[in-house]
Amino acid sequence: MMKGILGQKVGMTQVFAENGRVVPVTVVKVEPNIVTQIKTVATDGYNAIQLGMIDKKKQRTNSPMTGHYKAAKTVAKKFTKEIRLNDTEIMNYQLGQQLNADFFEAGEVIDVQGTTKGKGFQGNIKRHNQKMGPNSHGSRYHRRPGSMGSIAPQVFKGKKLPGQMGGTTVTVQNLEIIMVDLENNLFLIKGNVPGAKNSYIIIKNNIKGHKNEVAAKLFYMK
Repeated sequence: MMKGILGQKVGMTQVFAENGRVVPVTVVKVEPNIVTQIKTVATDGYNAIQLGMIDKKKQRTNSPMTGHYKAAKTVAKKFTKEIRLNDTEIMNYQLGQQLNADFFEAGEVIDVQGTTKGKGFQGNIKRHNQKMGPNSHGSRYHRRPGSMGSIAPQVFKGKKLPGQMGGTTVTVQNLEIIMVDLENNLFLIKGNVPGAKNSYIIIKNNIKGHKNEVAAKLFYMK
């Protein structure tokens, strides 16, 4: 069953397993998610639910936006995203329904989508991790790109050239939820997730499967 929830990246810390092993985790704040719209094949051509998180200030909300969220009996939200579903899954949701941190459990394997940190315009060395040239005196090849191919080169899509780095949507797959703190609405997710601190992310159950899925053991904070 496909399911998802919105969250906000708080930062990283570490926890200790029962065997004393240190496990790096990302702390994600999961504010209550509101189902602000339900899309179906009959009305929109596909099945999806629209989730909203964190109330937006009233002075930053225009009339069309207010009317859109009024149908769900809620106020405008700062972060809104859609979760695609099939014909059966869409029946499990209602307009205005609230999803909380208990939507996922410890031990579940998930995919996390976020926007990477923007690095601005970068060269090949930093952007594509290419090798530097000699640093000796007289060399004019320090951080320049190397051979581009033939005498009459063509720039095909995907060619490794200098350009904008970061600020792209990335999905990290098969991450494990180590702990769910229902009191503080927090997820502890094993490893790192894309995005800077306080950036918004989408958490979905994994789509490729996970062969070595093991239920999470008890962990304790450092």
